[in-house]
Amino acid sequence: MLPEYKIPQSVLVVVYTVALDVLLLRRTEPDDFWQSVTGSRASVHEDWAQTARREVAEETGLDTDAPGAVLSDWGLENVYAIYPCWRARYAPGVTHNTERVFGLQLPQRQPIALSPREHNACAWWPWREAADRCASPSNAEAILWLSRLA
Repeated sequence: MLPEYKIPQSVLVVVYTVALDVLLLRRTEPDDFWQSVTGSRASVHEDWAQTARREVAEETGLDTDAPGAVLSDWGLENVYAIYPCWRARYAPGVTHNTERVFGLQLPQRQPIALSPREHNACAWWPWREAADRCASPSNAEAILWLSRLA
């Protein structure tokens, strides 16, 4: 049986409130790696919005269709080198990932149900502080886009 490799196409979903508090999740590995919701397409047939909805539900327990929740495709894509510690998850020779950026606006902070396999902590921070805490430069940059709303 052939190993299942991750598709090098993923979403980044910045979860934030109307007050511009941003949710960050701390990965189980590497240590102290804070990020927004992220995840790869489950299949080449899954569209970007489906991937965003699925990843938000899997990683936080949040429903992107709940009253007051607004999921939006920000029309941004980042292409970046996959961190060496995660390259084994991809087919041999795959070194870069394309990431589509979404925002999920919520009326206020919500309780989060973490996926313990992926994350061991979460926190809500004001948007500037959240951007400073991100381990990924593309994630920090996406959070800084919230300045358009400030």
